[in-house]
Amino acid sequence: MKKFLLLSIFLAGAAISSQAQDSVQIRRFYDEALVKGQCYDNLRYLCKKIGQRLSGSAGAAKSVEWSKKLMEGYGFDRVYLQEVMVPHWVRGAKEQAYIMDGKNKIAVPVAALGMSVGTPASGITANIVEVRSLKELDALGESVIKGKIVFFNGPFDQRFIETGAGYGAAGIQRFAGPAAAAKYGAVGAIVRSITPALDDYPHTGGTVYAESGKKIPAAAISTLAANKLSNMLKLRKLPLIKFYLKQSCQTLPDVKSYNVIGEIKGSENPNKFITVGGHLDSWDLAEGAHDDGTGVMQSVEVLRIIKATGYKPKNSIRAVFFMNEENGHKGGIKYTEQAAADKEEHIAAIETDEGGFTPRGFSFEDASPKFLKEINKSWKGLLEPYEADRLTAGGSGTDIGPLKEAIPSIKLIGFRPDSQRYFDIHHTPNDVFENVNKRELELGAAAITALVYLIDQHGLNF
Repeated sequence: MKKFLLLSIFLAGAAISSQAQDSVQIRRFYDEALVKGQCYDNLRYLCKKIGQRLSGSAGAAKSVEWSKKLMEGYGFDRVYLQEVMVPHWVRGAKEQAYIMDGKNKIAVPVAALGMSVGTPASGITANIVEVRSLKELDALGESVIKGKIVFFNGPFDQRFIETGAGYGAAGIQRFAGPAAAAKYGAVGAIVRSITPALDDYPHTGGTVYAESGKKIPAAAISTLAANKLSNMLKLRKLPLIKFYLKQSCQTLPDVKSYNVIGEIKGSENPNKFITVGGHLDSWDLAEGAHDDGTGVMQSVEVLRIIKATGYKPKNSIRAVFFMNEENGHKGGIKYTEQAAADKEEHIAAIETDEGGFTPRGFSFEDASPKFLKEINKSWKGLLEPYEADRLTAGGSGTDIGPLKEAIPSIKLIGFRPDSQRYFDIHHTPNDVFENVNKRELELGAAAITALVYLIDQHGLNF
């Protein structure tokens, strides 16, 4: 009994000592990020000197070259490019769109959806059919849809506190709506921008066609213009309202591009990996600041902070700049294929692709109630002083998602910043460097570094 009591006291003391050491180390990470951080200046260069980075573009190629040099300059143990073939979609000339009410013509802001086909050179003009869901589209069928432009006007559900859930719910009409409309003979599709904001900025984003199906021109329309069009359809007789759309986008042959990877070798387990990453590519309407310049700059900052503070990780830590998340996911797929081919052992992967706003915590994919209880018991107190302690069940990210099938033991994790402003600027001309807050960006980088450290020290066997 006495021996058991002494053992219990010893173990409790060891746990307290470990927590104290963790607390001190995490404080060092935050001090480095907030006082000597470099992610904000790196983001400025990426946005202002390089700009948009759509897959296959000159901007994307330039960003790969610069990112590799950036990592090499930090002196990581290994920096390399991972070749991947990516789609090459180009927007072409600025889109034109009008609501046509008899003799009146009202210009409205639109942006072609990524991977959409263009219209004829003269544009298309057709009557409008408004729907608010794919289910409503299916109910109308070919007899109503054929020869029309389908107007998908399902709104962003404001009841979601986590706006990513609202985006996912409304996003189906953009991802799948145009292909579904084409199946019923529509000649085009316009989609209400997926945002809780009411403004005149169209939000682009990818759409997916059936491989063997008809492809019709598809564009996003701003939320204010969507409301205007919907109101006009209600107030006037339907045949009087037509819509004109002209866009010259096209898909060119695939081109060679690269994931950019930096690595700090583990001191004890160099063949075990913890990955942190975001996507280097962006849409072409702006600079891709929050989506996802902040994510890649936070990822490389994690490795910089680890190196600058002198921490020697047990396991190898990788920063991955994935290419082609926005319109193909080829970079994430390639990373998984190579990891599987090399028979790598991956402990965890963290994706940061929800903007560079104030960190709130992390979500763990396929997390059991027991796992959540134990990880919160062990780590919540360490992250709570920095207000990044929400450790919940949830999704991780598009680029790291394929890893789960190839490496079932891996734990996939999503970085969760405050979400309330992200979809105001997501995929719009407003996604620029000026809309990123330096301190928020740095706090996020520090929070991710802290989690990487805790995983490296203690593992995830809760």
